[in-house]
Amino acid sequence: MKLRQLLEQIEYKCIQGTVETDVKNLVNDSRKVEEGSLFFCIKGAVTDGHTYILDVVAKGAKTLVVQDVPAVPADVTVIQVADTRYAMALMSAAYFGYPANEMRIIGVTGTKGKTTTTYMVKSILESAGYKVGLIGTIEAIIGDEVIPAHNTTPESYTIQEYFRRMADAGCQVVVMEVSSQGLMLERTAGIPFEIGIFTNIEPDHIGPAEHESFEDYLECKSRLFKQCRLGILNADDAHLEEILKGHTCEVETFGLSEKAGVRAENMRLVSRPGYLGIAYTVSWKDKMGNAFGQMIVDSSNADAGNLAQNTGETRFDVEIDIPGKFSVYNSLTAIAICRHFRVGVKDICSALKEAKVKGRVELIKVSDEFTLMIDYAHNAMALESLLETLREYHPHRLVSVFGCGGNRSKLRRYEMGEVSGKLADLTVITSDNPRFEEPEAIIADIVTGIEKTDGRYITIADRKEAIAWAIHHGEPGDIIVLAGKGHEDYQEIRGVQYPMDERVLIREILEEDANK
Repeated sequence: MKLRQLLEQIEYKCIQGTVETDVKNLVNDSRKVEEGSLFFCIKGAVTDGHTYILDVVAKGAKTLVVQDVPAVPADVTVIQVADTRYAMALMSAAYFGYPANEMRIIGVTGTKGKTTTTYMVKSILESAGYKVGLIGTIEAIIGDEVIPAHNTTPESYTIQEYFRRMADAGCQVVVMEVSSQGLMLERTAGIPFEIGIFTNIEPDHIGPAEHESFEDYLECKSRLFKQCRLGILNADDAHLEEILKGHTCEVETFGLSEKAGVRAENMRLVSRPGYLGIAYTVSWKDKMGNAFGQMIVDSSNADAGNLAQNTGETRFDVEIDIPGKFSVYNSLTAIAICRHFRVGVKDICSALKEAKVKGRVELIKVSDEFTLMIDYAHNAMALESLLETLREYHPHRLVSVFGCGGNRSKLRRYEMGEVSGKLADLTVITSDNPRFEEPEAIIADIVTGIEKTDGRYITIADRKEAIAWAIHHGEPGDIIVLAGKGHEDYQEIRGVQYPMDERVLIREILEEDANK
């Protein structure tokens, strides 16, 4: 491909060489450079790509995209731009033939709920016959191919490569998580989002390697609503006005309050041994009401719930197999999105019943007497939210099984210990990813936090043994939550990731019990 074609959407200066040069591939990792590569010199938090210029030129890079002008051989073309990350995003889109233009792109941002919302949207749209690609924290899904994720929002080149593969595979829609880091680092620059979603925001990801302040975090999240055609936002979030500051999109809202355009009412907790869920009635009355209501009636959904079409109002009942108020928000978000795809109520309700997200309040059937679940809650805020939600179901006992990662802040350990001590009836403290620390030392830090409370606890360093103990000592009506690992399928010890999936551990425990 000619360099000129890659540059058509950006402002630049050709410092040396010619834009008619041929480009074999695009690279921002110096280790992947080969003869004919174009290399982006990215100024990162840890390294500056400009320092690798002599190395990549020696390997055969014939084009450099830079912010700082280097001295290089005359046969190397040098393109100067204001921001090499932004240039990489737009040039990657051009390299792959602007695949996002061939599909409808939905971006979901927020502190919590992104992952679950994306899977719910995928489930609903696929039940209605759409072919849907997904990019998120756990994985990217392209047709039948599943690619484990390294970042919530991948680098821009990877996003565009996924888009190209999705379009070629016949995907009509892509639903993707859009992290604040992804927005800040221009990974999503140039993507023509049809719909942008805001779930909620709380102080998180604040620190030297992420956002310098909560205000910076807010501002980065808000960028999505200057880049989408339609924004659908949580009307109940205290920071809604700040997220919408300077927005350029149409705006719709969802929530529990009367001001929300798409609203959940009459919430009911659903509980029985081995099962937790929540039910509610969804309603809306807005400019889309008549058309959407008529479409629902035409799709013969009498068995899908309490449906009404009256002067533009639509109402129907929903039950989901994921507990908690936050699950209402997540599913309501998915409904607010999918009504723009003219999906019938029957498809919405059946898909929400079936939607499951690995490691997000994931119920694992082990007994008819008590409930066991796996969740990714790996900091105090997430663990507190989870345990408070589960307490609303009035369990006989709430049992929390968790550990903390090594080579991370000790404060997190103290805080998680204190939270579990206050909210759980019993805590089983175990190992997570100890990395280069001793598991017993990490456990001792957690104990320091839990001993600020009156909470009961035991310590079992081996995670499989801890899970087995919790299962073997489960009592009727208990809720047992395995927190911290979620979708992860490894245990990191001294720089090595060993296979360890809690679902596999549970299956092994049950099989061992059956063979005794």
